[in-house]
Amino acid sequence: MADPLRLLSRLVLFACLTLLLAAPASAATVRVLTVQGAIGPASADYLLRGIKKANDDQAHLIVIEMDTPGGLDTSMRDIIKAILASPVPVATYVSPQGARAASAGTYILYASHIAAMAPATNLGAATPVELAPGGQPGTPEKPAAPGKPDAQKPAEPPAGDPKMRKAVHDAAAYIRGLAELRGRNVEWAERAVREAVSLPASEALELKVIDLVAADLDDLLKQLDGRTIKMDGQTVTLDTARATIERVTPDWRSRLLAVIGDPSIAYILMLLGIYGLIYEFSNPGMLFPGVVGGICLLLGLFALQVMPISYAGLALMILGIVLMISEAFIPSFGALGLGGIIAFVIGSVMLIDTDVPGYGIPWALIVPLAATSALFSFFVVGMAIKARARPVVTGAEEMIGAAGEILGDMEQEGWAHIHGEQWRVRSNVPLKRGSRVRVRARRDLILDVEPCGPLPNPPPLAGEGTKAEPKAT
Repeated sequence: MADPLRLLSRLVLFACLTLLLAAPASAATVRVLTVQGAIGPASADYLLRGIKKANDDQAHLIVIEMDTPGGLDTSMRDIIKAILASPVPVATYVSPQGARAASAGTYILYASHIAAMAPATNLGAATPVELAPGGQPGTPEKPAAPGKPDAQKPAEPPAGDPKMRKAVHDAAAYIRGLAELRGRNVEWAERAVREAVSLPASEALELKVIDLVAADLDDLLKQLDGRTIKMDGQTVTLDTARATIERVTPDWRSRLLAVIGDPSIAYILMLLGIYGLIYEFSNPGMLFPGVVGGICLLLGLFALQVMPISYAGLALMILGIVLMISEAFIPSFGALGLGGIIAFVIGSVMLIDTDVPGYGIPWALIVPLAATSALFSFFVVGMAIKARARPVVTGAEEMIGAAGEILGDMEQEGWAHIHGEQWRVRSNVPLKRGSRVRVRARRDLILDVEPCGPLPNPPPLAGEGTKAEPKAT
């Protein structure tokens, strides 16, 4: 019995091996993430969640297609941390043709395991411009041909105040560390920070700033096939020839963050919130302006708290709104209103404290909103305040202050004719018939009244006449 069992087990093992060898190898998966525009909280959230999802699904490669003029430092560093911690190789590809990876994009390109660019693209200008006085990122770029000593020599520290020098030194050290980690051109990386130099794709490949130039995504995957990458002390060989490409588009959350994360949208949301609450406080019980205003204000503040805002600019904006509204309470012949408009405009210009492209509030938005705010404050709020000061014309409260006439002599309680109706009234002083009274309170169906004006002479009683005075002769 042993021989047949041994033979059967061998046949089963042989069949399993045959099936395993005959089965087609599972295709590698390449996740493609796309970033266009300024690097901010929305794009950082999209990339962080995309990289995490690719790691959880054990993708073979992550490709970040990028076209950016730069972005916020905090968002950039969050993206770089995710790339450095990713167990899946990350290739950053500057595309399509004509795209750029300026400022923050250069740091992300240096941090990636593979740096690639399409023809007619460029990178560089990595100086932290948001801290540069007057918008000058550093010393002017000196023209130098690639390969010459000047092109490889690190620049001298830029002139400027200590805050700027500190920021530039920190950025230079940061990008040098990334360049040393990936084995790329360290000297040019430092020049990109200190002198804001830029390079086209062809020269970047010659200077070993990037790893390859690819015409499109398919060409990129063909060139990466069989390439080895060192990750955490291990060598990984890429197999991208038969890879399955999966593009990850931004979901509703990323799109929402992209919308409210725009400085102009956040600016509008904040103003809508402030004016909605002002209108609600001026007319309690409206509810709709208060609800909408509260939601808009919270969304605007959420968007602004992840941006480099100037608190002085925010304070000037609030002061301007307060002054414009005060014009409706305290007529100052336009002094408060004009001062409010000036403070509002200056605060709007100062609100976003950065020169990063795509993170500013344009004049084309500030001027119309300033004019609209002034009109809203002078007319809408003024009308609401005047309407609130008008006497009540309906309901029980309308009786307060109403005038009437006593129908008969009374000590404490009696009847009066008020608003065409007969009411039971009560008074602290005796009143004669025909006396004019004013309502000062209402208690159920009894009105508390008080005299208003002099008491009239009582009419003569029946049967009585007046004695004629003797005439003078």
